[in-house]
Amino acid sequence: MCTDGLYDPNVLNALLNVPRHWFVPDQQLPFAYADMPLLIGHDQTISQPFIVAYMTSALKLDRDKKVLEIGTGSGYQAAVLNEFTPHVYSIEIVEPLARTAAETLKTHGYATVNLKIGDGYEGWPEHQPFDTIIVTCAPDHIPPALIEQLKPGGKMIIPVGGAFSVQHLVLVSKDQRGEVLSKSMIPVRFVPLIRR
Repeated sequence: MCTDGLYDPNVLNALLNVPRHWFVPDQQLPFAYADMPLLIGHDQTISQPFIVAYMTSALKLDRDKKVLEIGTGSGYQAAVLNEFTPHVYSIEIVEPLARTAAETLKTHGYATVNLKIGDGYEGWPEHQPFDTIIVTCAPDHIPPALIEQLKPGGKMIIPVGGAFSVQHLVLVSKDQRGEVLSKSMIPVRFVPLIRR
């Protein structure tokens, strides 16, 4: 298993700079720093820190990268992304989660995260193309709209698989000619990507 995210100093600093307890419900506070996913309501979860580090590291972010996140959840991953770049766009379909995440991000100074309530399968065409896309919930296939909105030379990290089957974290790369390559990374377990 690749553990690059655990040794990438930029990723580790980003995680150290974002207190996870800001993004978990009060009843989960005792477990805020455990390396495990936690329930955040509405049948959704905040990913375990290892997975956040792993997925973030795979994207090779810098200050100029424009990032699309599918599945804002509590806003934790968006805040980690914002440690790298001010150009973060995040979509959440569950309206109460989106509103809470927006408030939490604003309260803690993540003012440049752009948040939208919407269907992640459709991406955010008004702001395409994206240098990187990170999906934090699992579809059973890679949505074509997300491939289309990925810039040539860009990368997407996405869990793929059914809710009750083995899912795999897939790294998608689009070359300068627009050709798409997919590489299966590690087995994972994510909540499903919900459609409208």
